[in-house]
Amino acid sequence: MATGTSTNWAAPTETEWLLHTAGLRGDVAAQLRVLAREELYIAAPKAEVDARPDRIHWPAYRDASGRRIKPVLTRGMLPPWHPDWVFHGVSLRWIADSGLLDGRALLAVNAGTPAQAVLPTGSDHLAHWRRLHVEVDRPARLIGLRHGALRGPLAYGLACGAHLALSNDVPWNEVGSVYREYTEQLRMLRDSWGITERAHWQQQLDALLDARNSPAEPDFVLRVREELRAGLDEAPPAELWRETAAGHAQDIGVGHDAVREIEELVRRIIRYEARFRADGLLPPDGRVTTAVAYDYGRAVNLARWGLAARFCTPHEAEQAIVHAGALSRSAYRSWEGFSAAYALGRVLRFDGESYGSYYQGNLTAHRILTEHEASPWRNIAWR
Repeated sequence: MATGTSTNWAAPTETEWLLHTAGLRGDVAAQLRVLAREELYIAAPKAEVDARPDRIHWPAYRDASGRRIKPVLTRGMLPPWHPDWVFHGVSLRWIADSGLLDGRALLAVNAGTPAQAVLPTGSDHLAHWRRLHVEVDRPARLIGLRHGALRGPLAYGLACGAHLALSNDVPWNEVGSVYREYTEQLRMLRDSWGITERAHWQQQLDALLDARNSPAEPDFVLRVREELRAGLDEAPPAELWRETAAGHAQDIGVGHDAVREIEELVRRIIRYEARFRADGLLPPDGRVTTAVAYDYGRAVNLARWGLAARFCTPHEAEQAIVHAGALSRSAYRSWEGFSAAYALGRVLRFDGESYGSYYQGNLTAHRILTEHEASPWRNIAWR
């Protein structure tokens, strides 16, 4: 695997375009401003990283003129997925502080591509890089790769995972080498999902695709409302919905405390849906019919995470993503309906009616994905 260059130039993200145009102007300062806010990637053999995950080995090479080069890549220039090669994610500040540059080597970003930046590494330069680096709370942004999936079942499935892609600041349409950098990806899967090997990943993916990961109670009460609505041919009164859901729960042997939780869940959903309507997550007469979107949307991302962790192959990840998209299509009538259901599933699990970061993140993602002219939701028909 070539680790010094990436020849698949497709100007895939804004970052590479900015580096390219700044390079044409000879504007090194502009290139540095871009790089100071981006994650940069160092290729490494997977076996080496697995053996020493706390160590970054960063070999140099010599270019045609004999200059000593330390290579890094921006995200849009990463090579295709390979089972035996992974990537460390670093920052310009980390590079400056690493002690691995002595002024005799050059830092080559995207060497051999139009988005190339070749930077001297003297002590004054490194000090400037440190001053440039700012820990930024970047506004949510929609990123897409020009050579990523844009049409067809794979793109459709990836678009169902766009909430998390947007909030994690990764391209929505990528099935590739990196989601998070390799060691961070392994750590996240272990700490948040209990996944440390392929079998664990497959079990969690199956649970998401079967809509078994989220609590069953929200879909239970939403089904009760849909049954009442079908029988009445109109929306049931809130009190009838609450009483019927509680009665059904009692009929199947649920305990007294659980019945009271069912009643309170109905009230919470009513309050959330009212807020959704006020904020535009739902139309004035809209409702959520099922919350399975939250599991399906996460299944798309778990497939991508498993690929980044080398727990599956690209084909397996793509199959899971396409399947999640098909399940989503069968459960909802529009991107907006899918999005509101995803939001409800997430806030019921984590927000606790605080309307804090979980709620606001859903709202921001919904607005960007429904309004941005480059959004897959604006360019891929739901049916």
